[in-house]
Amino acid sequence: MLKPPNEPDVAPGDNDRAVGELVHELIEDGKAYARAEVGVVKAIAAAKANALKLPGILFGGAFLLSLAAIVALAVGVAMALATMIGPFAGGIAAFLLFAALAGGLAWYGAKRLSEDL
Repeated sequence: MLKPPNEPDVAPGDNDRAVGELVHELIEDGKAYARAEVGVVKAIAAAKANALKLPGILFGGAFLLSLAAIVALAVGVAMALATMIGPFAGGIAAFLLFAALAGGLAWYGAKRLSEDL
């Protein structure tokens, strides 16, 4: 068989690597790719966590302040009722009022959750 003039004289099997070596290189390349993908996912998650850190702190503070406002309202209602029906009965009436509101909100939330799922 004639060879083109620009091709070097090399025996057909001289440049071939062993199949085991090729498979090992393929496995190592796959592992490196998987590590790189995991690194990308970690970097994205860290960036999102850092972006959500300050808003999370601010929303937590707002939640605590809203709880304080609700407690102040409940105490105010209890004190207003205490002037009319006595301190203990005013406290019980305020408790029942706010417990009924909380129960209604919880019931409505559970109902909406069961409808949406």
